[in-house]
Formats: sequence, C-alpha cells, structure tokens
Amino acid sequence: MDRGLWFSFLEGHLTLSCLASHGVHCKGLSGGYLEPRAIKEDPYVMARGTELEGYCIDLLEKLSLMLHFKYKVGVVKDGKYGALGPNGNWSGMIGEVVRKEADLAVAPLTITSVREDAVDFTQPFLHTGIGILLEKESALEEASLFHFLTPFSKETWACILAAYLLSSLCLFLAARLSPCEWDGNEENRFTLLDSLWFGAGSFTLQGTVPHPKSLSVRIISAIWWLFGIVLLTAYIAGFNFVLESGSEQLSIQTFEDLVKQRQLEFGTMEGSSTLLYFKNSKNPIQQMVYESMNKKKDLVLVKNYPAAIQRVLDSNYAFIGESISQDLAVARHCNLVRSPEVLGARGFGIATPKGSSWTNKLSVAILKLGESGDLDYLRSKWWESSCSHEDHEKWSPLKPQALGGIFLILALGLVFGMIIALVELSKKSRRTAEQEKVSAGVCVSAGSPGKLISAS
Repeated sequence: MDRGLWFSFLEGHLTLSCLASHGVHCKGLSGGYLEPRAIKEDPYVMARGTELEGYCIDLLEKLSLMLHFKYKVGVVKDGKYGALGPNGNWSGMIGEVVRKEADLAVAPLTITSVREDAVDFTQPFLHTGIGILLEKESALEEASLFHFLTPFSKETWACILAAYLLSSLCLFLAARLSPCEWDGNEENRFTLLDSLWFGAGSFTLQGTVPHPKSLSVRIISAIWWLFGIVLLTAYIAGFNFVLESGSEQLSIQTFEDLVKQRQLEFGTMEGSSTLLYFKNSKNPIQQMVYESMNKKKDLVLVKNYPAAIQRVLDSNYAFIGESISQDLAVARHCNLVRSPEVLGARGFGIATPKGSSWTNKLSVAILKLGESGDLDYLRSKWWESSCSHEDHEKWSPLKPQALGGIFLILALGLVFGMIIALVELSKKSRRTAEQEKVSAGVCVSAGSPGKLISAS
C-alpha cells in the first residue's frame, strides 16, 4: 500500500491524516490510524456503490468519533472468518490480524477460547447463540384432529370441566333443598341428569327445561350463564386468532427433533465456530448433530451465510448458525422461521492483535455505547422486519390464571346459591313445623269435650 498524506475538513477544522503501509502507523495524530478488516455479510457490511455500509460500519464510525482515530476498512481476502488449519496457521480475518496485516477485525466474529489464544477480543457488541433456521412449509406439521382445543391450555380445559360438574351438582343440591322446586307430589323437578343437561344447554346458549323457580337455583343459574358467556367469548376470540396465524405448528422445536427427523438435511458453515461448538460438545444430542454433519460434510456444509439462506429457501435444508443472523433472515424472508431452542450463549467481539493497546480502549467505548442505548438503536435499525405477522408469534393458549376472575365469581355464586337454598329450606321447615303445631293444638282442643263426656 502506498504511503501518503491527505487533508480532511471535519467539524470546521482542517485535519491532517495519513495513509500508511502495512504495519506502519501514523504518529502525532490524536488517535492514530487503523486498518480494520471486515467480511461482506448482510447487514454487518454491505457494498453500496464504491462505499460500504452496515451495522459494523456504523459501529466503527461511532467508535472512531469516541476514540478519535482514522480508519480505512478493507474486505478480507479469502472471505472467511478464521479457522485454525492443520499446519497451525489461521485463515480469514483472524489470520490477517495474527499476521498484523490488519489492526482490527470488525465483523460478526464469535468470541471463542481457540480464537482468544491467537488474538485479543473486546467486550461483545452483540449477543447471540446457536439456532436452527427453517423454511416454513417444510418445517410445519399439519394440525391434529383436536386442534379446536388449542385456544385453551390443558389446565384450563380441566378447570372448565371441574367447574361444570361442580355447578351441576350445586344446582341439583339447591333444587333438592329449596321447597319451591318441589311439585305437588313432593318430587324434585331437578334430578342429577336434568342438572347436567341444564348446565350443558346453558353453556351453549340453548334454552333448557325445567326452568328454575327458587331464588337459590336462579342465582346459581345466572352465575353459570355469566361464566359460560365469558368463556365462550374468550374461546371464539382465541380460535379466530389461531385460524389467522395458521393451523400448523413447527415440527422441529429442538435440536433433538432435528436429529430424529429424516425429511430435512441440516448443516452449518464450514470452518465456523458453530461447527467447532458441536465438535467439542459432550452433550449426546449435540454429538449426534456433529456426527451427522461430519458424515455428509461435503453435502451439508456451506461456504457463507447467503449460500446457507438460499439453500434453506430452495431445498429441504435446515441451517444451524448464529441466532442473531437467523433473526435477520427471518425479518427479510417471511417464509423463514427460527426454531425456539437456542444453544451456547455467546457474543460478537472486535478482534485485535495480542497485546494491542486498542483492546481496552475499544472495550470501554463499546460498554459506553451499550449504556447509552446506541447499540440497541443500531440493532433495531439494521434488523428491521419487513413482515407483518410478528404479533401472531406472541400468542399462547389462555392459562387458568387469565380467567381466574370468572372462576372466582362462579365459586362465590355457587356458595351464595347454596346458602340461599339452606335458608329457604329452613324457612319452609319452620313454617311447616308451626303449621303442624297449630294443627295439633286444634285437634287436642277439639277432642277434649269428647273425653269429658266419656268419663261421665
């Protein structure tokens, strides 16, 4: 590279900068001159005409303003992140930093122990993990025959069934206790089967017989009707949401699901830290993932991220890689989806040569950017989604806690209805006892003269 000088006009001041050959840094400037290496990957570094743009370019710009250094970004020659070869030499950006052909490596470069032995890393500027990127049509399974039960969780359905049985029982007992529900033959019109049928009919908003007459039975019926209306409304709203968001579910939720299935091939990027993670893992499932990829490495390992995304879109292929990069692919391609499970929490850092004085300066600056919210801003700027269905992914079946209020009202109504039934029974019993006492007194007074005559 040729040496030279140039002038730039920055914030109203004329600044002298310089361009140095490899390994030579300019002296006398406030921050110095750095030669970062980057790799073209959306949205970190992208070409726009003769210029570069992206998350890493914006990050470099903010760091240069904070630390007052000049820089000129170069793209890594072999297009790789960096892997340790059999001869002990590093490839990619790590190799260029190790050989001091570059001062920095600014990219979605995962911090690993192997790389840390060769270079120094700053504090992470992005946090990620290992996920599975899938094409929706190939990864979705058809809905089951009982998909109509989806709006409520299993626990909620169990609570509804228990509430139905308890309410029917209370209705039966209240009718037995309340004298108003007895007919002329002292028979109760609400048998246990009638009570169950009344509860089911009311729950489906159908008219049922017999009609309640006593206050206690009417209270229990009214509370059950309110309970049924609220539940029915919640079910209709939830089921409508399920239909709009799709009637299928992901068949691959975890890495164990991925290993067990046979429809999709799966792989990762060759020479990546993800491949090394599975190679060194002691987890049986993760060992199976690595063994499967290693057996067919010529077929399932891809050279770069764009190739991986294209393969997922075009064929029955699942890509294992950085979850944060997969989130970007999902944001850009609405027919892609990432499985819920994420392994191996890790971070992306800036690589510097061993012992570089810039490592600590850059780390402190990155921490300040995180505290000020600038890193979050960059994340939202470059990961903006073009899809409009994010809200559907946040839906989940209603749990009992969400309907706890209506269950409480039902319980209070049942207790209140039973108390009223007992009061009605008590009043009826007291009235009957008084009538019998009066009748007995009349009979005694009427029978006394007869006894006197007989005595005489």
